[in-house]
Amino acid sequence: MRFFKLLIFFIPLLLASCGSQKGLKQTTSYQDRIPSEVNSEESISEKTEAEPIYEAEPEIPVSEDNFAARITQYAREYLGTGYKYGGTTTAGMDCSGLVMTAFSSEDIALPRTSRDMASMGQKLDLQEVLIGDLLFFQTNSRKKVINHVGLVVDIAEDAILFIHSTTSRGVIISSLTEKYWQDNFVMARRIQ
Repeated sequence: MRFFKLLIFFIPLLLASCGSQKGLKQTTSYQDRIPSEVNSEESISEKTEAEPIYEAEPEIPVSEDNFAARITQYAREYLGTGYKYGGTTTAGMDCSGLVMTAFSSEDIALPRTSRDMASMGQKLDLQEVLIGDLLFFQTNSRKKVINHVGLVVDIAEDAILFIHSTTSRGVIISSLTEKYWQDNFVMARRIQ
């Protein structure tokens, strides 16, 4: 019995670890979603069906003059980190903690909450979005406020991929083409 408990604990960890394969790879997570806390500002009310997980290597080189590549590369170091409300370390982080930490790696101070971040920088049309821009979402139907943020890490043929931290799976890369994120998308902004 104890063996099965350990097996149930370690299998999701193995499935959630990030790979190092080149290019864009889509896999599917069959792990059931854990409902989020409704009162938490950074919480996400996620659907319970399986959602693709994207593991992608940066398409742009990291260099001294490539601000967006450095920020997104730094954020990618947290892939697989578990969710922790208010967290900003590998011990756990929430969505705004991930974005704030990535930007602070370049000495750019952002507000602590996604709602406050949404007032920073320049608002963009979705067609203008580039790697390094921020995507904002309203995921709580009871409160019509921005409560989630993601950082654009790649733009594939017809998909904008962003890194973010979810209450159920921690730091992952998702696509804006996924219905849940499309339905809850509010705006994109550029910080620079």
